[in-house]
Amino acid sequence: MTTARIVITPPRRLNVPRWREVWEAREIFYSFGVRDIVLRYRQTAIGVAWVVLQPLVTAAIFAIVFGRVAGLPTGGVPYFLFAFAGTAAWTVFSGVLTRAAPSLVANQALVSKVFFPRVVVPLSVVMSVLLDFVVSLALFAVLLAVNGVNPGWAVLALPLWTLCALALGSGIGLAASAIMVKYRDVQYVLPWLVQVLMYATPVAYSLDAVPAGLSWWFEANPLTWLMECFRWSMLGTAAPPAWQVAGLLGASAVAVVGGLLVFQRREREFADLI
Repeated sequence: MTTARIVITPPRRLNVPRWREVWEAREIFYSFGVRDIVLRYRQTAIGVAWVVLQPLVTAAIFAIVFGRVAGLPTGGVPYFLFAFAGTAAWTVFSGVLTRAAPSLVANQALVSKVFFPRVVVPLSVVMSVLLDFVVSLALFAVLLAVNGVNPGWAVLALPLWTLCALALGSGIGLAASAIMVKYRDVQYVLPWLVQVLMYATPVAYSLDAVPAGLSWWFEANPLTWLMECFRWSMLGTAAPPAWQVAGLLGASAVAVVGGLLVFQRREREFADLI
């Protein structure tokens, strides 16, 4: 009688995950994703209504501060819609990043005792982020109809920009989650860094409001390209130049590959350090 043997080999330092193992762990990915959704809204007074309230309140504050007080231009789009579109796009990127980074530490018992492709832990947060985004999109569609704004055929490209936002957030989140296993400083630095990035990116204001001497700095930011692409698809504003689209696609690919390489290089240390 022969018995089957399962040989577990450690990841090499410069190696992408074994995608067959990742695919076989898809049920674990789904379980982590569902648990993240349930835990976020369990024992809350208004439950998933937070998904609607947060972008609404944030967009309203931006509209008052930047639209009414500062009087910044939006290219003829109502400022509330302009801010809402930027907030929705930013939330996809920042949501994946901030939820993926602490995911390994939060699940240290499983990571240290059970074998499975660890990469599914930070990537599973994509499910809850996408759920929040879909709800925000439904609300945004209602707001567009009320204000009589038609984004046109550009809305068909929205899934591509969403994928880019997920890729940017996931790539940086993978690297941050792996580094946080050893250096817990990441949990203090990351929220501050995300906040700085939000103000350094035209989330609540347009590039037209940026002084000419600083415009090159903002235009060199890949997150600026992301905002411009999202607003084009969600509001029908001017189409971004081809170089921004190409740069966004390239930056998204680099973020994912770089994040995976950092994650794989450190994965062998997780069980000992966590």
